Amino acid sequence: MAEKIVELSHVNIYQGMNLILEDVNITVNRGEFVYLVGKTGTGKSSLLKTLYGDLPLKEGEGTVAGFDLRQMDWKKVPYLRRTLGVIFQDFQLLTDRNVNENLKFVLKATGWKDDKLIDEKIADVLEKVGLKSKGFKMPFEMSGGEQQRVDIARALLNSPKLILADEPTGNLDPETSDEIMQLLFNICRDYQTAIIMATHDYIVISKYAARMLRTERGKVTDNATISIQ
Repeated sequence: MAEKIVELSHVNIYQGMNLILEDVNITVNRGEFVYLVGKTGTGKSSLLKTLYGDLPLKEGEGTVAGFDLRQMDWKKVPYLRRTLGVIFQDFQLLTDRNVNENLKFVLKATGWKDDKLIDEKIADVLEKVGLKSKGFKMPFEMSGGEQQRVDIARALLNSPKLILADEPTGNLDPETSDEIMQLLFNICRDYQTAIIMATHDYIVISKYAARMLRTERGKVTDNATISIQ
């Protein structure tokens, strides 16, 4: 039996009082790569925010990495987020410190105390993303692709069961996008990490085939062969 990392059943997703997505039914298994597509404003971000505890789940049933989303409160959200990695389009790196210090900041914030273990973990994730010797660089000294790799390294710090990637190739040129996609697919395969990637980049989708979820007209359609136009 495949391990279910995400399971949403008859979920309604709200922003304030507004119903954004209705009757959402999704299962994502361990080691599965899933695209999340749809026009701007159709609920992609709201769905991602529900999965990482930023929007409360009020109607329907949902679990992420073993956490019951209906039982989430501000005390439990940090524990949920430790099992997730989140990758942003705009990197969101701390610009006043180098790569090692960026990663150390996250580990300390999620409860790591032992400096030796912290250093080992940072070396490990930088090696995984091909930045073994770049830990002492400042973000502004790095290319967009390198910064995105740091963002992915940060997402890997707590050995997540699920990575949520929000337009990770949105600001990158085609060649760099290719490198980032290959890296994400390798992580998915080698570490059996489930990845849900929101994207508008249909060139990437056509090149790297995977299951697709589409948000439109208040619904989420789950169909691997859906038209990408």
